[in-house]
Amino acid sequence: MISFSSFPATREYAEFSGPHHPYDPSDDVEMEIDEDYLDTNGSKLTYPGESLTSSQAYMRGHGTYVDNEEVIASVAGTIERVNKLVTVRAIRSRYNPEVGDLVVGRITEVQPRRWKVDANSRQDAVLMLSSVNLPGGVQRRKLESDELQMRNFFEEGDLLVAEVQAFFADGAMSLHTRSLRYGKLRNGQLVTVPPILVRRLKSHFIALPCGVDLILGLNGYIWVSKHVKEAEQEGEEGFDAEGVYSNINDNIDEITRTAISRVTNIVRILASHFIPLTDTLLIEAYDWTVDQEGGAKDLLSEDLSDALVTSLAFRV
Repeated sequence: MISFSSFPATREYAEFSGPHHPYDPSDDVEMEIDEDYLDTNGSKLTYPGESLTSSQAYMRGHGTYVDNEEVIASVAGTIERVNKLVTVRAIRSRYNPEVGDLVVGRITEVQPRRWKVDANSRQDAVLMLSSVNLPGGVQRRKLESDELQMRNFFEEGDLLVAEVQAFFADGAMSLHTRSLRYGKLRNGQLVTVPPILVRRLKSHFIALPCGVDLILGLNGYIWVSKHVKEAEQEGEEGFDAEGVYSNINDNIDEITRTAISRVTNIVRILASHFIPLTDTLLIEAYDWTVDQEGGAKDLLSEDLSDALVTSLAFRV
């Protein structure tokens, strides 16, 4: 037979079990709150178990928990604060999409009236046939003949830049490439970095003075390619289907190839040192590497890469 016995209330519990007493701030142990420590715009790194601030002055957000009236980081990442809400954005995590984001992806499967796209998210994105431009730039309803020609637009392995349009019921994001700046990618190289290093900018299409174009996908996929003139990109005489959906790269001279390799290695170095990518920083890094009079491959040496990061730290 099971019997239950009551335990005497502890002193700490008895203090709170009696009548309500007015709150006295002097009873609490004051915790020094460093405002500058939290206002770092995502540049301050923290580690799991590190105490961030007092739970009485701030609210905990994602990546944190409360213990002994302190907000403590539960993951390794960057500290972000919005008013009184403190969150920690994990360093290594999948891309969390939002409507309007610019992403770079790879076609993984061709299905009826849709393509599956790897966008570095928790599940593959979907590009519907109704969300792409047709040859001639004609805006009309897609027919069965268009569905039979889907592989003429995109096939497995093709890279593309698109925009997040909406989300399906299962959480998968729906993409579209209706803008003439979106579509298949050619004449370049893909670099993968943690999505946390790509900040939301006014424009994610960057043209560097060295004749190289960058597309900073918010999902961590970065495309470095040969510069395309404004007139060629926008299309002076309507929609050029052969150029947009072509699988053949243009002839790229040796100087442009070297510049693409140099920019690609710079992005890898900055990502390995956990430095957020901006157009100004990339231009300064490129100028610094040119002054060193070394090849693009020499940048990957440990001494030169550390010197590059040190130089950029002083400039910033």
